[in-house]
Amino acid sequence: MPEYEFIDVYVPRGVSRKEAARLLTEHAEYGHWELDRLTLRLDGSRRVRLRRRIIRQLRATW
Repeated sequence: MPEYEFIDVYVPRGVSRKEAARLLTEHAEYGHWELDRLTLRLDGSRRVRLRRRIIRQLRATW
C-alpha cells in the first residue's frame, strides 16, 4: 500500500475560482501534489487537502 504525505491549503472566500484553480495547478505541476479532498465551507472559503506519494528507496545490501 503506498504511503502519502499531505498538505492543507486554505483558500479565502475572496479568491475567485480561476485564481484557486491556478494556485492548485502550480502546486500540482511544481510540487507533484494531487487533489485528495476539497471542502467548501459555509462562509465561501475552501479547504483543500493535497497529497503526494512518498517513494522510499531500498538500500542494496551486497
